[in-house]
Amino acid sequence: MHPISATINHIALHVHDLSRSTKFYEEVLQLRQIPEPFKDGWHVWYSMGGRSQLHLIEGAPSHIVHQKSTHICFSVASLEDFMANLEELRIPYGNFEETSKTPNMRSDGIRQIFFQDPDGYWLEVNDDHA
Repeated sequence: MHPISATINHIALHVHDLSRSTKFYEEVLQLRQIPEPFKDGWHVWYSMGGRSQLHLIEGAPSHIVHQKSTHICFSVASLEDFMANLEELRIPYGNFEETSKTPNMRSDGIRQIFFQDPDGYWLEVNDDHA
């Protein structure tokens, strides 16, 4: 029997307004669009580094409540620069407890902030450079 080591291929998010979500992921996370095979106007695909992808699929109801514990995490080289971009774009963010804009400090020394995309999906951004 061969050992199995799974790697992430893609994350698919069902979004209400594809153009609004596309703008968000390009402006806020500066993700790069990649070709998607459907070409039906309901899908947008992004590279998330390596072979990992984010797929946005239009057609979700206009409001779904998402729990913060279920989130996608991205790492950036400069959390300060990223937070400045969020400020410029007027996107609310903060620590996990939502008591401050000061990042949480994990026990391993990684700093993290949380915010939501236009459909209420929670996103974490941290400064994990490993």
